[in-house]
This record gives sequence, C-alpha cells and structure tokens, in this order.
Amino acid sequence: MPNLLHVRGLKKSFQVSSARPGGPKQTLRAVDGVSFDIRAGETLGLVGESGCGKSTTGKLLLRLIEPDAGTIEFRDRSLTTLSKKELTALRREMQIIFQDPFSSLNPRMRVGEIIGEPLLIHNLVKKDEIRDRVVQLMQTVGLAADHYNRYAHEFSGGQRQRIGIARTLAVQPSLIIADEPVSALDLSIQAQIINLLRDIQQEFSLTYLFISHDLGVIEHVCDRVAVMYLGRIVELADTQELYEKPLHPYTEALLNAVPVPDPTRARKSQLLSGEPPSPIHPPQGCHFHPRCPYARDICRSSYPALETRASGRQVACHFAGQVGQPT
Repeated sequence: MPNLLHVRGLKKSFQVSSARPGGPKQTLRAVDGVSFDIRAGETLGLVGESGCGKSTTGKLLLRLIEPDAGTIEFRDRSLTTLSKKELTALRREMQIIFQDPFSSLNPRMRVGEIIGEPLLIHNLVKKDEIRDRVVQLMQTVGLAADHYNRYAHEFSGGQRQRIGIARTLAVQPSLIIADEPVSALDLSIQAQIINLLRDIQQEFSLTYLFISHDLGVIEHVCDRVAVMYLGRIVELADTQELYEKPLHPYTEALLNAVPVPDPTRARKSQLLSGEPPSPIHPPQGCHFHPRCPYARDICRSSYPALETRASGRQVACHFAGQVGQPT
C-alpha cells in the first residue's frame, strides 16, 4: 500500500513555569523527533503512557498546534508550508475524533447544525439539501432522524461520540485521527463504537491513526503499532508481530501490564515499575534506562537510534535481542 502520510523529525516543545516561584521558564519536550508513515487504508496505532506525547502528535499532524521542526507530507504535499487558506481546504481530507465527545460538541447548537456545519464551511451541498445529507449521516452512525433537533446534553456518551463521528464523516475525509475515541465510554459502549469505526472504515475506505493507552483495543483494531515513550517512538511493528515478541523493554512492560483472564497464561516477565521521568529533564542516554531491567552502561550514556530491520520493523534499543531473556 502507498503511504498516505509521511512524517519525519517532528518536534514540539512548550514553555512551562518553573516549580520555583519566580524561577525561569523551562522547556518541556512533548514530541522529540518523531518519524513514521501511515499507509493508505490501514490503521496505525499510537500507544504509550499518559504524557508521552501521543495526543500532541495527533494535533501536530493537523496543525491544530504548530510544530517546532520536522516535516509532514500528506499525499506528497507538505502540510508545514501551507497557508491557512490552503490548510482549511485540505482539512476536508484530514479529520479528528476527540477523546471527550461532550466537550467537542457546541452545547448551543442542535445536532443537525453540528453535523451540517462542515458541509456549509466547505460548500459541499446546497442549503436546501443539508437536512437530507445530515439525516443520512446520522443513520450511518446509528442515530435516529428524530435526533436532528436535540442538543448534545440530551444524549449519552456513546451517542455523543456517534455525533462527533458523523460530523467527521460529513466532509468525506481520507484520514481520521482518532484521539482516545473510546476511553471516556463504558466498556459495552466502547465495543459498539469500535465496531462502528471498523464498519465505516471499510465502507468509506478510510485510513486511521488510532491513539490509545489501551493495548487491548489497539490489538483489536490496528494493523501496525507505534510505541511512544517520553516524546519518541521506541518501537514500530505489525500488530501480531509486536504482541507476540516485543523487542523494546518498554513495549514488553506495557504488554505485561495487560490483564490476562486465564492465570495459566499470565505473563511471567517483570512488570514496569516507577514513574516516567519528567520531559523537562529527561535522563541522559536512553530515556527508559532508569526503569529498564536490561539497562547497561551504554544505555545511561547513549540514546539508541530507531533502526529499521529487514522485515521493516523498527526499534530503538541497544539490547533489543535480549528482551524477554533472563537478566
């Protein structure tokens, strides 16, 4: 499959106040040199602990926030050099589903207006045709036509997320960035929304960047998985390959933390301990070494490059071949 999105060296830092009153501002490296491709028609998962830079990466791809460095190419067209007018036109093809469906919907607008607004902005249909198109979108995502004149607060969390998905589909995008789209929902509703996302992907030939901290969800929906730690990708592989044999210690630790209902199949490897280091003052060398059971002297002094193996799998670890072996 050809690449739809091509990202290289993406960086974003934020200036934050010092913990000491009156102290100088400090630099928080949220995204620190991220590179990956997304193939047309696939679902690429982006996983990691809270604060690793997943959501920031998603927003950077749409230029909802501006990158400090790096390149983003969509269909071989550079997004980082586009004017606001050009970017608005291109956003028809690149949309986002937000984590919190309620805060992403205007409480003063009715559902029909929320879903129909993108159609007006991009002049996709005539005004007298908007209602029919909106009702069609509502039915596509499992909402009834008589929901058209209701407000967002009148719906459940799952229904609100369906409204957000319908709004996203209105402009007929090619790429959707799903930023924790089910994490705010009950488990039974999560399954419904995941199945809906898979159905519309097949129906409309969509490509997804699926951001989540839930590795169970990621395994179910993604073709490939990129693992982030402290602003950097540390491993990227096909889903089955990554879940069967992780090469990075952090990936191994994340998988070990996933509950296994059968105690006879529980993983025996060491679980992850400790808190992630501060992105303001990351450790020297490999950022993961203070929590890594395989760390050696070289890990404390040198950050490993993200190397591509013959199979196309990528990993950034000095001792990737030793992951899963006794220490």
